[in-house]
Amino acid sequence: MKKTGSRRRVWQAVMLLAVVMLAGCGNNQKQENSSGNPSPAASSSAAQQANEKEAELKLIFPGDKPTAMDEVWGAVSDYVKQKGINVTFNIQYIPFNDYKDKLLVMSAAGDMWDLNFDGDWLAYQQMAGKGAYMALNELLPEYAPNLYKKYEGQGSLQAASVNGQIVSLPWTMKQNTRPFGQWRSDVTDKLGIGAAKDSVQTIEAIDELLHRIKQADPTAKITRKGPLDLFKLKHELMDIGFSGYVVDLNDPQLRAVPIEQTAAYRESAQLAKTWYDDGIISSDAMVDKEGIDVQWRNGKLVFDLSTHEWTNADPGFSDPSFKRESSILYPDKKYANRSPLANVVAINKKSKNPDKVLRFLDLLETDKQLYDLVQNGIDGKTYKLDGQAAAFPDGMDSSTSSYMGWTGQWALWKPQFMRPTGTYSDGFWLKEGEFASEPMNVNSPLDGLFISQDDIKNEVAKRESIKSEFGLPIEFGTVKNADKAVDDYIAKQQAAGVDKITAEVQRQIDQFLAGKKQ
Repeated sequence: MKKTGSRRRVWQAVMLLAVVMLAGCGNNQKQENSSGNPSPAASSSAAQQANEKEAELKLIFPGDKPTAMDEVWGAVSDYVKQKGINVTFNIQYIPFNDYKDKLLVMSAAGDMWDLNFDGDWLAYQQMAGKGAYMALNELLPEYAPNLYKKYEGQGSLQAASVNGQIVSLPWTMKQNTRPFGQWRSDVTDKLGIGAAKDSVQTIEAIDELLHRIKQADPTAKITRKGPLDLFKLKHELMDIGFSGYVVDLNDPQLRAVPIEQTAAYRESAQLAKTWYDDGIISSDAMVDKEGIDVQWRNGKLVFDLSTHEWTNADPGFSDPSFKRESSILYPDKKYANRSPLANVVAINKKSKNPDKVLRFLDLLETDKQLYDLVQNGIDGKTYKLDGQAAAFPDGMDSSTSSYMGWTGQWALWKPQFMRPTGTYSDGFWLKEGEFASEPMNVNSPLDGLFISQDDIKNEVAKRESIKSEFGLPIEFGTVKNADKAVDDYIAKQQAAGVDKITAEVQRQIDQFLAGKKQ
């Protein structure tokens, strides 16, 4: 008995010593990690990085390439290598006006790149419809589990899928882009034209304001946009994002209609003709390649149609004497919130490194330091911290920024990490979400619908060609007789097979709605 008891005491002592040693190891590990030395996870990542071949990831964004882009993404490469992702980045830019068409041409030619920005307002429907983007059903949960979990929680994967295949990686923001009117209030004040905030809420009120400005200053360049978006809002028509088709948000059957066959289109054509003849729409509007936002910031336009976001964000005027006022339009009319597909990134089906792309995006979802680096750049060079806000360095603003505010970043926004900036104030994106939740701003009943053009691709190609030749002049008011031009345009589209397109679009809408009820 004594021998057994002695053995038991020895065994207990051994177990106690083991527990103490393990606790000491744990404390040492915590101290080592908090002091900035590599943790086991970091060491594992470093080992993984050392064992894999370096890959260059080619990323494509729209707009003009910032001067510090390559330097910043060199730093991004250095950072992610420390995290076990052995990649460098080749960042390419395509001018906004050429972006959609160039992407389609590059894809058709079989060009190789890894990731590009896209959206339902750009080339997404055509690119996804042509199978240009890689299916990610298996890769996404394996290589980007955190991002996958976020999408599952937000219910974004249905919208990001085509025929059951996940083909894009959407942003996670809630937003509404109903049209707002904005004008240079320093100009109207100088001309003695009073226009208070939210006082110009209808097409008639806008028309009156713009004609008063033109009468007071005949040399003023008023706007480059026609009024079609205003009439869509007035008639509560939602663009379905496919070849100029709309549905009435008050129609329970959601019947698809070519925009040129609506009363809104004819009314817009008539007003566009008046605006063009009266010099309100600039004569070079159809051919001017300079970005409208650039001209607005530089004071070359007096009026613009904008959004809740850009009438509340800092406009980044190049001259501090420029002032802006704005008005919500038709606040009693329904307008659909932006889709998760409003801003996406997608992996080219030709990519040789989709696993590394997804690992990078997953790290971006969870790593605030990486997020700051990708979005704002190098602290002290491309931005500086002002408290918690990311601000432009001294002597720099949005018009001269070397990096911060770069175009195409939107699909990579992460609300959990977003800092206030010189453009967006603290809590800005929470307010955007609140606005999108107001009663007149509704979720799209067709969110996640993707129209396949497999059976109508010839007709769609003809439709787009006719639109470019005959539709755009109507929308910019350059035609001689608006009503005749609309009648001729409708006839040309019908002769080219628009009825076949309409029938196929409606079939897919009905099938989509039936599937949602199951």
